[in-house]
Amino acid sequence: MDYAAVMFDLDGTLLDTLADIGEAANRVLVQRGFAPHPLDSYRYFVGEGLRVLIERSVPGGTCSDELLAAYAEEFRQAYAESWNVHTRPYEGIEELLSALVARGVRLAVLSNKPDAFTKSCVEEYLARFPFEWVLGQRDGTPRKPDPAGALEIAAAMDLPPGRFLYLGDTAVDMQTALAAGMFPVGALWGFRPLSELQSGGAQAVIERPGELLQWFRTTDRR
Repeated sequence: MDYAAVMFDLDGTLLDTLADIGEAANRVLVQRGFAPHPLDSYRYFVGEGLRVLIERSVPGGTCSDELLAAYAEEFRQAYAESWNVHTRPYEGIEELLSALVARGVRLAVLSNKPDAFTKSCVEEYLARFPFEWVLGQRDGTPRKPDPAGALEIAAAMDLPPGRFLYLGDTAVDMQTALAAGMFPVGALWGFRPLSELQSGGAQAVIERPGELLQWFRTTDRR
């Protein structure tokens, strides 16, 4: 298949955001009288939106909607103060993006991270790359694995979904790609293991960002 574009997940795929997310969430927990989690635990808490992050990190099972909303707002405030302390692009990501641009490949981001934070992260760390669309979780649009956001981006870029390769690090990403009719590739440097990517429907997995270039050999894919 002649892929013309790559749709990227953000956290765990383009950027290593784990420490900043985990530290912000732990501050909320401590303020509420709970013990913090090891940062590595957040590998399995993130990826399905802010509400799910709160549900997974707060001890004692599910909270009421009112309490979840309060925790979510506290997290937003904590993360807004420190979202760019430890976050960095993964090794090889900037080189991959440069090579894709040189081949005429079009770029987009779709994340379950709140939209404002998604845009801030891309603007802070990846501003020199021409991402045509950057979307995070928004009110009124279902979060991944619902394909609505992916299909919205495809329509805005005037490309059939089948011309997108989707790169992500979770089963949710693989399910999103399949539901949207895109080619799902799993990133093994991210937050989740090979077994999850395979169970989610990954049709290929890569160990290093540069391996994505095997699907983009020509110079004009528009």
